[in-house]
Amino acid sequence: MGVRTLATLGVKRLIITNAAGALNPQFDAGGLMCITDHINFTGHNPLIGQNQDTWGVRFPDMSRIYDADLRDLALNTAQKLDIRLERGIYIGVTGPNLESPAETRAFKRLGADAVGMSTVLEVIAARHMDLAVLGISCLTNKNLPDCMGETTLEEVIAQAEAAADRLTRLLDAVISAL
Repeated sequence: MGVRTLATLGVKRLIITNAAGALNPQFDAGGLMCITDHINFTGHNPLIGQNQDTWGVRFPDMSRIYDADLRDLALNTAQKLDIRLERGIYIGVTGPNLESPAETRAFKRLGADAVGMSTVLEVIAARHMDLAVLGISCLTNKNLPDCMGETTLEEVIAQAEAAADRLTRLLDAVISAL
């Protein structure tokens, strides 16, 4: 509902951030990832039910979910700020648990680079209402299925806090450039 309210009030662009586990072994915990696409593995969809034609078409196109111009702006801005910004596919799950080794392997086989419990449903609603979307994940832990160690919520929060300055600098510069 929040995304729909923003769009109704005239917002044209949405910058969405999340905490996610890194599935790509080349990505580091504490890193940032620009979302290039997503996989909805939640089993839910905000478009189910009667369509509100004033919000968007019944079957919105999802071939370009994340806006290429916003993504390029974020990547160029990160480079100027000397902030490493990975690019990858985000898979959204329901949670509220961290992934098992078998789930991690499956998500990687599906093509995901990061996994989290948010973002996907909000972005589907945003695209339904024709908002341009930029997504940035803070990679709070690294999922290596063959040598997985336990991860606690406290460790996830600590990694997010460690990345907060870089994410804030990046978002401030992107927003200023808009």
